[in-house]
Amino acid sequence: MNEAGAIVFVVDDDLSVRRSTERLVRSAGFNVQSFGSAAEFLRNPRPEGPACLVLDVRMPGLNGMDLQHQLNLAGIHIPIIFITGHGDIPMSVRAMKAGAVEFLTKPFRSRSLLDAIRAAIERDRLTHKERSETAELRQHYEQLTPREREVMALVVAGMLNKQIAGELATTERTVKFHRAHIMQKMNAKSLADLVRMVEKLGVSSRSQ
Repeated sequence: MNEAGAIVFVVDDDLSVRRSTERLVRSAGFNVQSFGSAAEFLRNPRPEGPACLVLDVRMPGLNGMDLQHQLNLAGIHIPIIFITGHGDIPMSVRAMKAGAVEFLTKPFRSRSLLDAIRAAIERDRLTHKERSETAELRQHYEQLTPREREVMALVVAGMLNKQIAGELATTERTVKFHRAHIMQKMNAKSLADLVRMVEKLGVSSRSQ
């Protein structure tokens, strides 16, 4: 996996842990930013691009679980790797259910942390790609006229041109004209391609 451009955020109130984690992460080729508290991390603007958060559970003030909760509430979906010296099973289950990638109990092997970071970065990289593709699809969709959206909904519902013409009180020729424009504007190569696009957009098959 290409680590270029990926960034690892480290949040831990223990300076020695932060420094050693920074050295380890940099040695693996990642960019790294570290913070002594959850509040400090929240104040810091996060750059675009794949990232993950290596987060200590127990910290003064806002603890790791609180920070995870706040990020989820804010719609900030950054993969989290929890590290703790006092972990327990209920805590780790709660963290994983809330979206954490890994829950490591100190002392852990450097390899375990790096493996977790690589998995988290790859997950975030795929999420970014998915969001970018969906945004591009949305731009294409916005170029469709209201009637083209109606026709597309019926096309992906499996209706034939003749049936669509009857449904919309128009001619088959007009429906074919709209279908050609839809395929062109959506940059769809086939009907199956168009169906996948509509599913990805989450557009209702009949209500546009």
